[in-house]
Parts: sequence; C-alpha cells; structure tokens
Amino acid sequence: MAPPDDQAAAPLDKQDFEALARFRFGIRRYLRFSEEIVRRHGLTPQQYQLLLALKGFPEREWATVRELADRLQLRHHSVVELVDRAQKQDLVGRAPHPDDARAVRVVLTAAGEEVLGRLASLHRAELGRMAAVLSPPEWHSPG
Repeated sequence: MAPPDDQAAAPLDKQDFEALARFRFGIRRYLRFSEEIVRRHGLTPQQYQLLLALKGFPEREWATVRELADRLQLRHHSVVELVDRAQKQDLVGRAPHPDDARAVRVVLTAAGEEVLGRLASLHRAELGRMAAVLSPPEWHSPG
C-alpha cells in the first residue's frame, strides 16, 4: 500500500522518533489508567468500551450488535458474548429492532448509564491532565 502523501514517505529524524515514542508512551499510560480505573469499578475494559460505544453512538441511544462489532473492532460473536455478560450485570438490555426482525437493539440500562457517567468523568479528568503527552507529534521537515 502506497503512503498517502510525501510527508509519510519522508525519513524521520531523531526528534521525530522521540516525539513518536512520547506520544505512544502517552497512549499506553492513558490505556493503563483506563484499564485500572474500570476494574476498580467492577467492569472489564471491554465492558466500559461497550457502554461508551452505546452512549456515544451517533444520533441515537442504541446500537445493533453488528454496529457495536464495527465500533469495537471485534467479531460479531465476541460482541454477543460481551453483551450477554453486560446484560447479566444489568448494564445493558436488549429490545426488538423496529425495522429488522433479525436484529436487536442494545441499550444502556439506568445502572449502565450511572457507572458510565462516573467512569467517563474520571477519564475526561485524566485526559485533561495528560493533554500535553496525548497531542499528536509535530513532525520536523526533512532537510
């Protein structure tokens, strides 16, 4: 696959590698924070991602398993299992799809909304603290 532009094909200098490493370190630090905080609140990281994908789904308050599989970049059957576990914890529910009898709508429950709200606030605060290291690197011009 060809690079999208000349910038992608340009060689990196030492400062570029340092900036890329710093950004990657920031991403990993944030993900580790996220994994630890959601576990402390009784969820798995995948369950938090599921709740966030549902609440953040564009223009509606529900999503199908297929849509969630796309958003979470998981296989359909993995999302079915994830939804099953979240439903057993009363984090999500299922409802008939209004237009497709083969599909179901996955919705947040009140308990899911409550825990997601707490966790999302903690994530937002951490993102604020980490803003400098989570900014995409600025690349240096070759030459």
